[in-house]
Amino acid sequence: MTSQAKDGPAARGDLFDPACPTRRLLDRIGTKWTSMAVKVLAEAAPDEVRFAELLRRMPGVSQKMLSVTLRSLVRDGLVARRVEPSVPPAVHYRLTALGLSLETVLKAVRDWAEAHMAEVDRANRLDGAAQDPPGSATV
Repeated sequence: MTSQAKDGPAARGDLFDPACPTRRLLDRIGTKWTSMAVKVLAEAAPDEVRFAELLRRMPGVSQKMLSVTLRSLVRDGLVARRVEPSVPPAVHYRLTALGLSLETVLKAVRDWAEAHMAEVDRANRLDGAAQDPPGSATV
């Protein structure tokens, strides 16, 4: 399990320990909305991006889901949030150094997915055909 001594380095997590917070962190950073938000913010780095711009650049995300995603990223120290005192308040986001380090990893996963999507689709079609032989009824 991950722990941190006062003023000391953090211990590494253990993914296979059911009590380890690593599992929760992977759940949070492994979502499509996190990957998209980090990508948009990385493209703008070191500049900030307003909430409305993030919403516009992430097709399919709802305002609520983007808000939940950004709140999680801010809580985890991956994104910095700045509120401009105006009416209505303008909210700006940017990646922290930790968030920029995550972008490197997420980019590798996105690149892999884009390069291998046709193979995965083909495997899914073949598996679907094997699961439903001709003439069988599906429930």
